[in-house]
Amino acid sequence: MRHRILLPLFLILVCESSLLAQNRYNVSQFTHETLDFVKQPGRWHGNDWLKLGLITAGSVVMMQVDQPVRDAVLRDHGRYYHSFPIEAGRIWGEWYTPPIVVGAFGLYGWLTDNASSKKIAFEMVQAVVYSEAITQTLKIALGRARPYENKGAFFFHPFTLSDIGFQSLPGGHNTNGWAMTAVLSRNAHSKALKILAYTPAALTFISRVYQDQHWTSDDFLGAVIGYSVGSWVVHLHEKKESAVKVNVSAIYPLTVRINF
Repeated sequence: MRHRILLPLFLILVCESSLLAQNRYNVSQFTHETLDFVKQPGRWHGNDWLKLGLITAGSVVMMQVDQPVRDAVLRDHGRYYHSFPIEAGRIWGEWYTPPIVVGAFGLYGWLTDNASSKKIAFEMVQAVVYSEAITQTLKIALGRARPYENKGAFFFHPFTLSDIGFQSLPGGHNTNGWAMTAVLSRNAHSKALKILAYTPAALTFISRVYQDQHWTSDDFLGAVIGYSVGSWVVHLHEKKESAVKVNVSAIYPLTVRINF
């Protein structure tokens, strides 16, 4: 829990470093867009609230199969508990993975002056920080017991601050994993790479259920939060870039290439 609280601060510091300070990706932009993110619910329309309702309903429906899924997994006696796919999935969602991935993209972007890599690093920072804020708030507020507590799928102890055994819903590893995956997939230029980006996130989903750390519905909600926030961040920047191109073409129409 402490690691996940410190993670946003660490990522913001990485974001402000010389790796990302160029090309407008800095704390100033982060602060402005964070305020924009916080204000989003006040701008939602009917379809947005409908989506939220469907996600909530889907999580509740999935809770009905949480115990049967766990029973089926436990019958396997953990034969693959430390297998490569299961451990790889766990690691992809760990608290230390986003700083490593962000650092790698940021460093590459700085060394090669690659704007795309810098953009990906910055968007990962935003996606992870925003989605983790939502997930950690819900974890504490809901206080759902983890499977290994053996209290059943419907035991809740709201506002449990110190005991991670009662911070199961939503799944934090899946929030991290799917937030990063959403950014990678949305920035990929080929369909194969877009699909490949979902492999580690899918393994994270399976891993957390298989290792008895989360119920299936925990992972589902965590994945939805991570994916939704990651997609929102990328879409926000795509809109801004599109607006800049339109403004430039309006001022300098002869600089725009027209393809027939």
